[in-house]
Amino acid sequence: MPLPESVWQLKPWWCQPWSILLTGLGIVGVSWLVLHLWWITAGVSLVIGAWWLLFLVLMPAAWKRSQASGENS
Repeated sequence: MPLPESVWQLKPWWCQPWSILLTGLGIVGVSWLVLHLWWITAGVSLVIGAWWLLFLVLMPAAWKRSQASGENS
């Protein structure tokens, strides 16, 4: 069975980069619209930024590395 070129080909629609970005932006926006407290929205933004780093940068890079090492063995 051929391996997909991207980890995103293995994920459902709700776990695609566009849905992760839109969800994060929506959460930050709702935080500001509902609370109007910059310090809570800043904290929410930091958590969302960490979530984006994990799922949009680190996880795909680790998947690509594991696929490359699997092809070499």
